[in-house]
Amino acid sequence: MTNNTILKVENVSKQYRLGVLGTGTVSHDINRWWAKIRGKEDPYLTVGEVNDRSTKGSSNYVWALRDINFNVKKGEVLGIIGKNGAGKSTLLKILSQVTGPTTGIIKSRGRIASLLEVGTGFHPEMTGKENIFLNGAILGMSKKEIQAKLDEIVSFSGCERYIDTPVKRYSSGMKVRLAFAVAAYLEPDILVVDEVLAVGDMEFQKKAIGKMQDISNSDGRTVLFVSHNMAAIQSLCSRCIVLENGENVFEGDVMQAIHFYNTLCMQDFEFKAVHIQNNDNVFIKKIEVLNNGRLINHNESIFLGDKIEILIELEVEKIFNNLVFGVNVLNSKNELVAHMTNEDSATEIKIIENKESFKVSILTERLLFIPGFYAMDLWMGIDHQDSLYEVKNFISFDIEQGQITKRTKELPKHSKLYLPSNWSKK
Repeated sequence: MTNNTILKVENVSKQYRLGVLGTGTVSHDINRWWAKIRGKEDPYLTVGEVNDRSTKGSSNYVWALRDINFNVKKGEVLGIIGKNGAGKSTLLKILSQVTGPTTGIIKSRGRIASLLEVGTGFHPEMTGKENIFLNGAILGMSKKEIQAKLDEIVSFSGCERYIDTPVKRYSSGMKVRLAFAVAAYLEPDILVVDEVLAVGDMEFQKKAIGKMQDISNSDGRTVLFVSHNMAAIQSLCSRCIVLENGENVFEGDVMQAIHFYNTLCMQDFEFKAVHIQNNDNVFIKKIEVLNNGRLINHNESIFLGDKIEILIELEVEKIFNNLVFGVNVLNSKNELVAHMTNEDSATEIKIIENKESFKVSILTERLLFIPGFYAMDLWMGIDHQDSLYEVKNFISFDIEQGQITKRTKELPKHSKLYLPSNWSKK
């Protein structure tokens, strides 16, 4: 390893045997032992399938990880993202030496502290304070070193009142708070953090992310961070890898990695609307979305700056004085990026007779969202209070950059909107 490299992963793979333990494993173990005695390769390394949890396989062996390679520099924050079952937690367990790789080697410099699952490394019968000293000892720290950090750990965790109580009586959030405080303040050279921060409340998540930034920026220590929260990945990480079915399919810039991951997720997305009828007197028969007069379907592409028209066909069997329609625009992170309502144009929609059928047309101005995947939801109600009808994901589409801007590079993915501008030198 170079002087600046603190962690090196070379051709790491992890193979698991599926099924109930004890069913046929003794014969397999004997075969492996006999191959080792003769100096032969493990006969089962040539079998097994990729770790695709959504399909039924034909082999009893599965590769949770396959030929993973990457280096991590000192002081770097490496994000590890991927869908459920992609191999993220398995990789972190190998790095933390909870389990060993089937093949490959890992080289590291310094102490590794891990936060993998709620309560990992805690003895349930011991108090919070006793577990702090236990974890510090496991990391190779002296009692004096741990004592010097004790007040900071307890204060950060917010568990002062319960610090002398056995951790078996802690909530999952309290366990995570204390475990993170221990892992962060006992000064490991490499901090490994799995998705467990999601268990904590919003205030703690902000504190934890801030502390990890301090660890990396101020102390020059290394962080490996797994999360499904793309906003946290974006704000914290300096580089990212994407795992898919146990393989490293992307490594590089954080925003490019997030875009790559979102693209993978969209491949599995079920492109159909979900109707929620909250009142029997209202029924939405059809919603159409037009782009320059052309009907667009789910997952089609439009260009930055295009206008769209939304046509809603309804059937109402009761008189309503003031119907309110709202349309939400959501990005691939499920973040609300825009909201439209008929009140924007002071348009009143009243039903003055029973069993009336009609259409509502919504014509947008130019869509200036940064290129990417978007979806729209519809809400219909009375005076913003009583919900009559909802349609989740009535349309989803990709916005491409097109010709609206003369810049040759892609628009920045960390932005949400494009603001047209004219530049001149005077």
